[in-house]
Amino acid sequence: MQKHPSPYPSVLILGALSDVALAMAELYASRGYRLLLAARQSERLERIVSDLRLRFNAEVKALEFDARQYDSHQEFVDSLPELPDVAIVAFGYLGDQEKALHHFPEALRIIESNYTGAVSILNRLYLRMAERGHGTLAAIASVAGLRGRMSNFHYGSAKAGLIAYLSGLRNLAYHHGVHVITLIPGFMRTRMIAHMKTPGFLTLSPSKAAHLMTRAIQKRRNVAYIGPLWWLIMCIIRTIPESIFKKLKL
Repeated sequence: MQKHPSPYPSVLILGALSDVALAMAELYASRGYRLLLAARQSERLERIVSDLRLRFNAEVKALEFDARQYDSHQEFVDSLPELPDVAIVAFGYLGDQEKALHHFPEALRIIESNYTGAVSILNRLYLRMAERGHGTLAAIASVAGLRGRMSNFHYGSAKAGLIAYLSGLRNLAYHHGVHVITLIPGFMRTRMIAHMKTPGFLTLSPSKAAHLMTRAIQKRRNVAYIGPLWWLIMCIIRTIPESIFKKLKL
């Protein structure tokens, strides 16, 4: 089993420019973790890396990563400065439901950003972690993946696929020393849903969501609902008969 070069584990965050990913990066940096922040390169990412280094004296590196450029994923994994202890898939794209219905490239972008890209990079990271004999993989899914709704079924179906994929991977990975966590948030106060009106008591700030996610990862949960009420809410929603549910215009 590979020894760590320092007493602090390393964390790779893929899609590091999302609001929740940034909040998670700050939490990990404040706790002394070594960080690899992966996203499409930008001046913003470089500023974030510099800020985390300055504020927390943290070891942080920026990496070039594009979830939809599948041909680059193996090279990305092979070129990592170190294979992380924890890898978190935090990228995603809500998209425009109406546009996706009439314009397939939008539907494809939603599917690739929320499912295909995640499968591509997680497969590769899993194989390396299984070869090493330990590691944790976490991915942010969504309650939207637990039942199809007319308002976001392209996004929801991609997240449903991700949830099923993570469940299967978790069963395989268990036998090879790798733990897989499915993070299922509800509403989060991020740029992704800035245009939507959501119930305040059900909408978490990025910092609160990040706290709950990092805690779930630390506790090695299998499936973690991010927000105490979402498990109950989704249990109720999933039991509504289809004959009634289709009339609710959700």
